Amino acid sequence: MKNNIFKYLIFTGIILFSIKGMSQQDPLYTQYMYNMSVVNPAYATDNPGMLNLGGIYRSQWVGIDGAPSTASFFAHTPLSERVEVGLSIVHDEIGDIVKENNITADFAYVLPLDDNNNKLSFGVKGGITTFDGDLTGLETNEPNDPAMQNINELFPVFGVGTYLFGDNYYFGVSAPNLFTSKHLENEQGLRSLGEENIHYFVTGGYVFDLNQDLKLKPAFMARGVEGAPLSVDITANVLMFNRLEAGVGYRFGDAVTGLVNFSVTPGLRIGYAYDYTTSNLSRYNDGTHEFLLLFDLDLLGLSKGYDKSPRFF
Repeated sequence: MKNNIFKYLIFTGIILFSIKGMSQQDPLYTQYMYNMSVVNPAYATDNPGMLNLGGIYRSQWVGIDGAPSTASFFAHTPLSERVEVGLSIVHDEIGDIVKENNITADFAYVLPLDDNNNKLSFGVKGGITTFDGDLTGLETNEPNDPAMQNINELFPVFGVGTYLFGDNYYFGVSAPNLFTSKHLENEQGLRSLGEENIHYFVTGGYVFDLNQDLKLKPAFMARGVEGAPLSVDITANVLMFNRLEAGVGYRFGDAVTGLVNFSVTPGLRIGYAYDYTTSNLSRYNDGTHEFLLLFDLDLLGLSKGYDKSPRFF
């Protein structure tokens, strides 16, 4: 049955990425394996009584005026053996021009597949996106360009996902928002100033137990959206003594990445990642910095323990 599920998910991923053209609009994350609920509402922790909290701050392309920055907060907890819920807040800025907030709630239903702790979850995500654009300060060739105005809009969010996981692996397919939106569509003679398209994600990871104190954790994330090339991250992390983790990664055609994180206490982990740009933008920026904070709170004393699963994605 497990093989059939894998075939189904891989086939689904191929279908999702068979859409003509792709584009990159949603924020990128180098430490994506710790930020799964933001992109996949079916993400499940399988740890009753534990409230997982986290945050990531990302400053992209340091040195470029108006470069993007992203701050995200996420919380996740099981309500029962088969139901998990989560909350995500993502604030994205491009200079002083564009500010976007995504506030979403997740609901996941988990199905046990066998007696070996393999499970499959299905999830939905719902919420709102606020979009604020101040274009009045931009200089153009047309002093009275009607597009140069303030934009304040609100859009609904509805996404779906599926997530297959066990003690040492995970594989997910998701679309965090199935709604598309256009800004200033057909206003003042403008057909559209900008639009948000559907993003598709395929993620996966595995934990190899090299010995009792050393684990190898390869992972990948593929993102696709109409209008831009497929974006793929691959990462290889090494976890030592279940406390210190370090890794390197590659974002095809874009960046070489490195990350490190440390478990300060059994419930608190801090991390840092750096992206070195390999595209033509490398001449104009000093790289990208990303900071991570994870906090696990045992609400009811029911947790199976911090080291319950070496997966820890």
